[in-house]
Amino acid sequence: MHFPDASKLGVLEEIMQELIQKIVDHAGISETSANQAVSEVIDYVKQHAPAPVASQLETYLSGETASASLDAAKAAFGGLMGKSTTE
Repeated sequence: MHFPDASKLGVLEEIMQELIQKIVDHAGISETSANQAVSEVIDYVKQHAPAPVASQLETYLSGETASASLDAAKAAFGGLMGKSTTE
């Protein structure tokens, strides 16, 4: 599994790095192995979870949630102010 570019995610990247570091510290394995383990767990959950859960996980991990939320907020605010979102 490939994690999205850190410049897009910030907080999500920090969370993933924190998780990987906890695995390194508690399991005594290398960072590379911990990263592979996290990737495998995420892939497993996406394959075996109900479709809506897997879809939400994929959206969250891709960083699309923050971008989509920002776009929705801009559109809503523009609508309140009587502005077109295509301007």
